[in-house]
Amino acid sequence: MGAFAVGKTIFQPEAGISYITENHNLLGYEIAGFFMDFDLRYGFWKEELEFIVDLQYRNDTYEAPFADPLKRSSLKNTTFGFKYLIYDPFKNYKETVNVYSWKANQRFKWRQLIPAVSLYGGANLVFSDNPFTFEGDPIVSPKAMLVLQHHFSGGWVFVTNLLADKFTTDYPTLGAIFTVTKSLNDKWSGFLEYQAYQSDYYADILLRGGAAYLLNDDLQLDVSVGKNFKDTPDVFYGGIGVSWRFTLNYQDVILFDDIKAEDTGKKEKKEKEEKTEEVEAPQE
Repeated sequence: MGAFAVGKTIFQPEAGISYITENHNLLGYEIAGFFMDFDLRYGFWKEELEFIVDLQYRNDTYEAPFADPLKRSSLKNTTFGFKYLIYDPFKNYKETVNVYSWKANQRFKWRQLIPAVSLYGGANLVFSDNPFTFEGDPIVSPKAMLVLQHHFSGGWVFVTNLLADKFTTDYPTLGAIFTVTKSLNDKWSGFLEYQAYQSDYYADILLRGGAAYLLNDDLQLDVSVGKNFKDTPDVFYGGIGVSWRFTLNYQDVILFDDIKAEDTGKKEKKEKEEKTEEVEAPQE
């Protein structure tokens, strides 16, 4: 999850489908199936605020020794939440471009160490007869996240998610996700992601990688694969996704300082022209 919101009045649905396998070396069970992710993001009230619906549907087959195969299907995750950008290091700041040196524009700048900061708060909902949840899970449980996003020269972006999920239940989960993305050109970008999470029930580390292709300003396709680092269970999955932005009602936000600077520049230019005309006026 990035730090920045989609923008006021913008709808952005994001969907994907993945194939997943799990094989447990000690317990001997095997799981194979697919899951579908669907996120709906909507910016409202302020440019920095967005509402997020996060759904995951899973359909798989669980096979264990001395037991009949068990087919499972349900909404595994249902989460509603809000994300708010509390600090934007680029607001009221415009970086100057050195037209004489490409190297100067690409070098490291200390300001890049200042991240954009967002806070996320949401609620998980558990529906009845969900085979993917723990027995005794409450119908509603909280989820919170701190999001940091750094922008570096050359199209590099580093995003950090620090999260606490279901922290009021018997099985709270603490986790961290670190993502590096690189813009390869105007259309292509790639990413690597490291995720670690810990709870009394389950802990794991996942490594993901993938690429995204921008079809146009409002439509993007992506592909990714993921793998963990243990065999209890051994997890592997791969999938494809699509993101689309509905921007019909969106209006660009113009920063006040930019308007002020533009008006000041016009005023100074006009005064300079008037002084030049006075100097060049013929003397009688």
